[in-house]
Amino acid sequence: MRRFSLALVFFASILATAAMPHAAAQATDWQQIKIPQLPAFHPKEPKRIELPNGMVIFLQEDHELPLIDGVARIRGGSRIEPASKIGMVDIYGEVWRTGGIKTQTGDQLDDFLEIRAAKVETSGGVDSTTIGWSCLKGDFEDVFKVFLDVLREPQFHDDKLDIAQKGAFDAISRRNDEIGGIATRESVKLAYGANNPYARVPEYATIAAITRPDLLNWHHEHLYPNNIILGVAGDFDPAAMEAKLRQVFGSWPKGPAWHEPEIQFQTAKPGYYLVEKKDVNQSAIRMVHLGTTRKNPDYYAIEVFNEAFGGGFSSRLFSDIRSAKGLAYAVGGGIGTAFDHPGILRMSVGTKSQSTVESIQAIYQEIDDLTKRPITEDEIKRARDSILNSFIFNFDTPEKILRERMAYEFYGYPPDFLERYRAGIEKVSTADVARVAAKYLHKDQLAVLVVGNTSGFDKPLASLGQVTPVDITIPPPPREKPAEGQTSK
Repeated sequence: MRRFSLALVFFASILATAAMPHAAAQATDWQQIKIPQLPAFHPKEPKRIELPNGMVIFLQEDHELPLIDGVARIRGGSRIEPASKIGMVDIYGEVWRTGGIKTQTGDQLDDFLEIRAAKVETSGGVDSTTIGWSCLKGDFEDVFKVFLDVLREPQFHDDKLDIAQKGAFDAISRRNDEIGGIATRESVKLAYGANNPYARVPEYATIAAITRPDLLNWHHEHLYPNNIILGVAGDFDPAAMEAKLRQVFGSWPKGPAWHEPEIQFQTAKPGYYLVEKKDVNQSAIRMVHLGTTRKNPDYYAIEVFNEAFGGGFSSRLFSDIRSAKGLAYAVGGGIGTAFDHPGILRMSVGTKSQSTVESIQAIYQEIDDLTKRPITEDEIKRARDSILNSFIFNFDTPEKILRERMAYEFYGYPPDFLERYRAGIEKVSTADVARVAAKYLHKDQLAVLVVGNTSGFDKPLASLGQVTPVDITIPPPPREKPAEGQTSK
């Protein structure tokens, strides 16, 4: 009975509350809701240490979990590998770890690390290679020793090189399976030039040419302390960690000074480029030109323009071409930026074959409308809010901040570039966005690539202009050398 009485009192209080006049004071339109100003962004900076030999170390404390993670980034990547051995740095990045060390094979290292729930991993990239570890705090000494052995004394055993080459051969054989992959690969060639180091792709012959001495030579030519940026994050005492790293790396002799490669970019002529793929009923469209770098003073305005024009569900391209016209299941794009070389200005559309040409024309119309119907203050505000509200999630852990800070060190950006980003975005005006749109985006400069089945197109692609066929045939593997005493046929 007492429970029933309490329930009646509770129910009556709800009715009374609902009838109170304060409800009338609430906003009736969501646009009237006041959004509080974002708090100041001051990420916890890692400690920077530069050793006399030129090695740079960053230490980022994080005592949330009993873990210690580290990564070393080493200058030199696939953009400077020999043209006759394209793919070598990717192979190097794999076999560096799997190929073992002087005292243990790669498989034995796997067992050693697995029972400790730890990792030591390596990889190759376009401008650098990396080696890192992840382990429990209590296992740091054991795992760090493995890290040092792999860093300094990798063996690149032939059996693991053979496995990596076979994996690369398999990837080459399947690279023309999906139209999206084809479109991405071939559009990069159009934007940068087919022989540009950022656009080159491995072939059977270039992978087959890679030898164990190639991997050893690469390692010896690039592994110097003044080529390395090391970042450590986790549950450690910073003074003790600094002392240990100074002891381990401080006596390592400095190597030759690093010189950035000079890379030429040769964008394809404006026009239409076609990859015929008869086994599909869709088209992948890429419209490309050369972009710019993040050091460009226009960078922040470009970021806001990209978000408003082609960056998300509320962007113009998405709203007009997908939602309103129903022409595409995927559409977007913008003016690409990169740290140390021009990014790619790219407009991307995924559509059915029957709306291929119409979709290209729709992109052209959107570009023309930037002059007739400039991006409005409301669109810019929405874009700024979207960028800034998601910004914090890109740097919500000490480790993410450490990685970003290492990137600024690697590419020569100011240490406070991350803090400048928010202020730069907030200052972007309507005039800034209109200016960068007019400066960088011109439809008559675009190389337009279409990957699709021409028999299903709504109109011939040639109705838009001259079409250049793009050959994506995969060159066959080199013939195996005949065994001794045999002749080739």
